[in-house]
Amino acid sequence: MKHLMITLTLITALISLWFSGAAAHCEIPCGIYDDQMRIRFIAEDITTVEKAMKQIGELSAEKPINYNQLVRWISNKEEHATRIQQTVTQYFMTQRIKPDQEKYAEKVTVLHQMLIAAMKCKQTTDLEHVATLRTLLKKFETLYFGSGGS
Repeated sequence: MKHLMITLTLITALISLWFSGAAAHCEIPCGIYDDQMRIRFIAEDITTVEKAMKQIGELSAEKPINYNQLVRWISNKEEHATRIQQTVTQYFMTQRIKPDQEKYAEKVTVLHQMLIAAMKCKQTTDLEHVATLRTLLKKFETLYFGSGGS
């Protein structure tokens, strides 16, 4: 029985590692990048975080509180804020932003500010952090693609 539990724990850990890495773009120089799509994914995650915050507020005010739904929305908010952080770090900071690029320091600074705003979205339900994320995403998009967009 002890060996079965150890085996199941190991399998669960391996599956968890596989799925957590499967969502990220590869780190081999494959040359397959869709930067605009990643920006759209971040924007969608921001909208999801915003909706989750609103739902958390509404559900918290209900009597009796539906804790099942409340926990689901909290988990959803955490998941999408984490996705923002992963896309910012794993995709843009690790693979797309290079030290020899124009406006490197500005790009990295804005990305770091996005990481902090996403962290604050995890910590609170303050919609101001969502607004900050949207502003920073637009700022990064302009820095990255230029003033014309893509």
